[in-house]
Amino acid sequence: MASGLFALLDDVAAIAKVAAASIDDVAAQAGKAGVKAAGVVIDDAAVTPRYAVGFAASRELPIIWRIAMGSLRNKLIFLLPGALVLALVAPWAITPLLMAGGAFLCFEGTEKVLELVLPHEAHGSHDSEADAVGDPATLERQKIAGAVNTDFILSAEIMAITLAGVSDQSFWTQAAVLAVVGIGITAAVYGVVALIVKADDLGVALAANLRPVASVLGLRRPVEGEAGGSDRALARVTQPLGRGLVVGMPHTLSLLAVVGTAAMLWVGGGIIIHGLETFGFTTLGHGVHAIAVAAAHILPAWLTPIAEWLVGAALSAVFGLVVGAAAVFVMQRLVGPLIRLFRGKSAAKPVPDSGQGH
Repeated sequence: MASGLFALLDDVAAIAKVAAASIDDVAAQAGKAGVKAAGVVIDDAAVTPRYAVGFAASRELPIIWRIAMGSLRNKLIFLLPGALVLALVAPWAITPLLMAGGAFLCFEGTEKVLELVLPHEAHGSHDSEADAVGDPATLERQKIAGAVNTDFILSAEIMAITLAGVSDQSFWTQAAVLAVVGIGITAAVYGVVALIVKADDLGVALAANLRPVASVLGLRRPVEGEAGGSDRALARVTQPLGRGLVVGMPHTLSLLAVVGTAAMLWVGGGIIIHGLETFGFTTLGHGVHAIAVAAAHILPAWLTPIAEWLVGAALSAVFGLVVGAAAVFVMQRLVGPLIRLFRGKSAAKPVPDSGQGH
């Protein structure tokens, strides 16, 4: 009886070890996949804050929450099962789909660069007209829907990058890694977005608070009476910090937009370069690597890894800009006119007469 119990305990311990090893493996694979998708994650964090701009402060966090839930739904309900089916049925399609997503990122990034260099008045007027129409609740729903739709594209690229990184793992490991990455990245991105969106409100509260100790940094109402020495001492720190947040957040958002655009180009370009290598076209990838290594060796040894990555990312971004420019040309000169022509013919098509009224 005792020996049977000990055997059972040994089996339980062995199962626990296997489970722990599996959890560690999933965590390790999820971490690697998250790093590979970092560029898209940066872009996701850079794009989202603008959807909460222009609403009352009390609505900012609820809007971010609803977008985050939509993003999680995109990843777990639609993209995760789709990715697993793709891995089972057509694993050969993962790389082409990644490259197509990379081309889309290059297209989006190049459009942003072109709008910065050659601003389109139509975009601004369209946005302002859209914002001017409808009640706040309708506008909020429209903004959330637009954010969730944009997130779907970025989330698809994140999940595809993740799947490509664990394509040699078992089905259940792939499913677990996709779920962990989907939940973890969503929490990280929208947590950062919430902090960014509310940073200016926090700055105003800190700048106006003369008694940070008595009011626990504005979280509770201060007691009556003159500010004490600790209040005055801490206010010398919190008030400048608050003013700095108020002044600095617009510049931070602008910088984040620039970083997001750069991330689109370097990630998109890098994905296409690596995809070409998978299909045997290695010249471009080897050239980028060789230039990055040569440029990095000019600098001190401790800067070599950082410099090599920066040069490689910059070259990938330049290639992404070229791909994006070609995509913009095709969309504006070929696809756009064809769509307008098709819509024009559809609108001009006569409606059949029902014969009534004669």
